[in-house]
Amino acid sequence: MASNADVAEPTNRVESTSCPASSAFAMIGGKWKLWILKTLIFEDTHRFGELRRKVDGITQTMLTTQLRALEQDGLVTRQVYAEVPPRVEYSATPEAMGLVPMFAAMHEWWASRASP
Repeated sequence: MASNADVAEPTNRVESTSCPASSAFAMIGGKWKLWILKTLIFEDTHRFGELRRKVDGITQTMLTTQLRALEQDGLVTRQVYAEVPPRVEYSATPEAMGLVPMFAAMHEWWASRASP
């Protein structure tokens, strides 16, 4: 069962003039958002079910909540196709693609920790 800390509310961006970190943390923080973004940034567009399989352990409700928050913050786009059955695809926005250097830095940091 998810705790209140795991449930993401859409972020109302209030930029701080001194440091925007709190706004950035609100947009991408939490247990699932970075995993969802990593998948959409590096593995391209996914349907809901595909994304749920890629993000191991996430519930359908939590994935829906996180995707809605990411969409509201402009990091994910949702494309609905008028088909039977309906098809919905999620993609990273150009703004989300700006996180690639952050993911690369995290990877380098992790790799440097594992080195003897």
